[in-house]
Amino acid sequence: MAASKTFTVIGAGSWGTALALLLARNQHKVLLWTREESHRLTMQAARENTKYLPGNPFPESLQLTNDLTLALKQSDHVLVCVPSHAFRDILLSIHTYITPSMGLVWATKGLDPETGQFLDQVARGILPDNTPFALLTGPSFAKEVAKQQPTIVTLASDNMAFIESLQDYFQTPYFRTYLCDDIKGAELGGAVKNILAIAVGIAEGLGYGTNTKAGLMTRGLAEMMRLGTAIGADKETLMGLSGLGDLILTCSDMQSRNLRFGVAIGKGKSFDETYHEIGQVVEGVQTTASICKLAEHYKVDMPITKLMYAVLYQNLPAKEAVNLLLSRETGLE
Repeated sequence: MAASKTFTVIGAGSWGTALALLLARNQHKVLLWTREESHRLTMQAARENTKYLPGNPFPESLQLTNDLTLALKQSDHVLVCVPSHAFRDILLSIHTYITPSMGLVWATKGLDPETGQFLDQVARGILPDNTPFALLTGPSFAKEVAKQQPTIVTLASDNMAFIESLQDYFQTPYFRTYLCDDIKGAELGGAVKNILAIAVGIAEGLGYGTNTKAGLMTRGLAEMMRLGTAIGADKETLMGLSGLGDLILTCSDMQSRNLRFGVAIGKGKSFDETYHEIGQVVEGVQTTASICKLAEHYKVDMPITKLMYAVLYQNLPAKEAVNLLLSRETGLE
């Protein structure tokens, strides 16, 4: 086991809490940061995250804070677990405290909605020079990690020495990390799979069966591979945990917010009603717009993604979108 370290985990949603629990159970000191003082006080009183991950008591080594500056000054490493739309603002607020020895790890999936950049591009533009960074991604639901169910993920970076130094901190008998030097491919897989999960959810909500959903997943993977080739990602990455693995997970279980969102839309519910029911960010909605722009830039054909954009942003009826996908003239390639 690696020597005990102090981690600041930024973001006390379900995933941030699950990873904070993982690190604390692995004998590290964890400072779990939430912006909301009321949320901190509730978690402190209950010694668990009753709002997002109930039933998982906090170890003594997991402490709550809303003083981010103080937490970072005490920490050896920082792990960012906020939605993609908040990623840039968080980095802007903490970059002066991030040293090369500390580095940065994030478990955020998606692109920066403001610029359409991948998050490694955002990090390169904000962090001090020579600061190593990495992405933790792959097929993983927070609830199952918190319950210590076997999980295998990817730790990706273009700095292999950095992720080799981090690997043991996350390694437990139930949680294993594979290392990957293709951070762009890992980011792409974690982003596109959320769009495809919405599409699969819509098909389920419309009452279509396994044939339809399997077809959407398979052709969706082909779209992911085409865009990956265009941006220089490795095909092996997209066929691995952070691509195909995460796609299978997100499209096959209702723990996925993106899948649940799609199912609700397929059943005719409004966006506002669906968001209220889910109660957390649905990354695939914003990611659809960003990936559409990226596909247009690289002149890559992504019919599922394009039609999901039409459903989410142009009021195309969900059933019409599925019918168009099956059409020879406008559909799947």
